Amino acid sequence: MASSLLRPSSLVIIVGIILALTFQFVLKPPPPKLCGFPGGPPITAPRIKLRDGRNLAYKEHGLPREKARRKVIFVHGADSCRHDAVFATLLSPDLIEELGMYMVSFDRPGYGESDPDPNRTPKSLVCDIEELADQLNLGEKFYVIGYSMGGQATWGLIKYIPHRLAGVALVAPAVNYWWKNLPLNVSSQGFNLQPKRNQWAFRVAHYAPWLLYWWNTQKWFPGSSIANRDMSILSQPDKDILSKLGPARRPYVAEIRQQGIHESINRDTIVGFGSWEFDPMELENPFLNGNGSVHLWQGDEDKLVPVTMQRYIAEKLPWVHYHEVSGTGHFLHLTKSVTEDIVKTLLATDAN
Repeated sequence: MASSLLRPSSLVIIVGIILALTFQFVLKPPPPKLCGFPGGPPITAPRIKLRDGRNLAYKEHGLPREKARRKVIFVHGADSCRHDAVFATLLSPDLIEELGMYMVSFDRPGYGESDPDPNRTPKSLVCDIEELADQLNLGEKFYVIGYSMGGQATWGLIKYIPHRLAGVALVAPAVNYWWKNLPLNVSSQGFNLQPKRNQWAFRVAHYAPWLLYWWNTQKWFPGSSIANRDMSILSQPDKDILSKLGPARRPYVAEIRQQGIHESINRDTIVGFGSWEFDPMELENPFLNGNGSVHLWQGDEDKLVPVTMQRYIAEKLPWVHYHEVSGTGHFLHLTKSVTEDIVKTLLATDAN
């Protein structure tokens, strides 16, 4: 009888094999479909080669580089790409000429036609942007607009290369509820304003990032609203804007996740809500000489990034010029008048 019983060591081995197979076939995300490789999407955009060998796709807008007085880099949000540079496309040609503005948008790693970066951090995104600026000869200083999850990189730019910045606009930037200098009552209040499905996705991204691919692709319960493109959680102003613009507003939507959901949406969430190597609450004013400014724009009816979080940030960082737009949500920048205000305010102080 005893010989037929499994020994503890055998049980450990069997459990280990089961867990390994579960990870391999259920939890482990499939490899990304790299652009330009067999089975992957074609390369249609201009790209630069970064120092680590990855490629970064970009798109230029506005005046030609050589004629522009002001160079702006746009950092897109989650489930977006280089085509979403409305801060250039919504402006009239006359205003772009008046501002002397050139803008370059780019696919963040894993999105569109930019190679994934499995080691991505807020700091690595800063390096990508600085290399883009240097390879395109944007000059010693440039402006930056970071939207939503693009705030990962934008806060990082203020931290790591403030000397390269002429001005910064953060538009509805995502807030990491685990920044160490956010008081528990503030972070808890903002976190509890999120839909339950997003609360759980953020927890998984922070505490068990290896589980996030399964979490956002299984069908037993709802994963992240962003991963599942669930628009029902949006505020009414956001729903009204999307309804007015119609489904044809982004004909390139299939291109956004074409390399796979894990190195785009999931990686964004893992980086955005993981443990950062710095805390934006500790940042100092990058423009003590007055040659530039930092602006934060937020809609008071944003259901994706709670306005309470931005109010706290603006209170603790008094050098950040805070603009709260009443009656708008997360897509406040899709309104032409708001976009014009953001761009004109950003470029009002010329540091070049």
